[in-house]
Amino acid sequence: MSAVDWELASSLGRRFVKPGPEVSSVEAQEVVADLNRSAAAAVEPVRRTTGLVADQADHRTIVVDRAAWIDSNVTGMRLITAALERHLDDRRDPHSAMALAGSKATAVQVGTMLSWVATKVLGQFEAVTPPGEPGRLLLVAPNIVATERRLEIPSADFRMWVCLHEETHRVQFGAVPWLEGYFTAEIDTFLAGVDLGTAETLRRAGAVAAAVFHVLRGASGASILDAAQSEQQREVFARLTAFMSLLEGHADYVMDAVGPEVVPTLDLIRERFDAQRNEPGAMDGLLRRLMGMDAKLKQYSDGRRFVAGVVDEVGMAGFNRVWESPAHLPTVAEIGTPGAWVRRVVG
Repeated sequence: MSAVDWELASSLGRRFVKPGPEVSSVEAQEVVADLNRSAAAAVEPVRRTTGLVADQADHRTIVVDRAAWIDSNVTGMRLITAALERHLDDRRDPHSAMALAGSKATAVQVGTMLSWVATKVLGQFEAVTPPGEPGRLLLVAPNIVATERRLEIPSADFRMWVCLHEETHRVQFGAVPWLEGYFTAEIDTFLAGVDLGTAETLRRAGAVAAAVFHVLRGASGASILDAAQSEQQREVFARLTAFMSLLEGHADYVMDAVGPEVVPTLDLIRERFDAQRNEPGAMDGLLRRLMGMDAKLKQYSDGRRFVAGVVDEVGMAGFNRVWESPAHLPTVAEIGTPGAWVRRVVG
């Protein structure tokens, strides 16, 4: 018996998630076709802007609804927590009444979290997949349509803008062979440091899966496991924070750096999109903080400033030295001071 009833988590997430905006069947087909075209069209501008080349054979774009996004993330979380669950199984009877109750309680927590986040995410590249399966570029159609309607911005431009961001993530992992292994190894190191006695207690409250989710969302200070982290875990968490800030900031930088020749209303989109990010409603703001989304948004802004600062100083070729090895990744301190990274890595 798994420490998390993943099937129940997926089922509850799909049941609790709010429906997307109303569209006719014809409009839905047009949206899917347009997003697929935009994803294909984003490949060349991203390659030209970043200087990175990823194998096109691995370019798999899929337009999904909110339920399918939940299923994808349940699969990723299940893969990431597999090692921790094996450790837990060594310390308990997975078929005991307490273990069964704990796995159900955790599933409720995970499903509820995913049902809310599934209404916010515009796209995602699957960085963690089963062995041998390349990641897919997911575009969450109902959220994209809802956002472009709410912000009253041109659909074609906004869809291209979103695809530029997600294509950058695909290129990051496709062009840098060690990136996925580094990410999963850091997660494994973080989870391996969990005290099994503490983890067993927290697991019953759904805390372990929640903590993993917060780590993946980049939440800083949001997880109830923070107080139980070892010094090693805090170091890993700091590296993960800097790593995610780099990836998100790089993608955010690229989606604007392609310029108005690719996205004519780029300035309007950025202005209205940032205004929406910074002004959530009271309840939405509370949920955003609880889910660690504020920290995620901070990664976009901090990471973007880091990338822009480095590119301004040494150009994109100089910035791309960040992809040469894990030793060239910025620290948390360097994310805030790009000049320090330039001096350390570029010289």
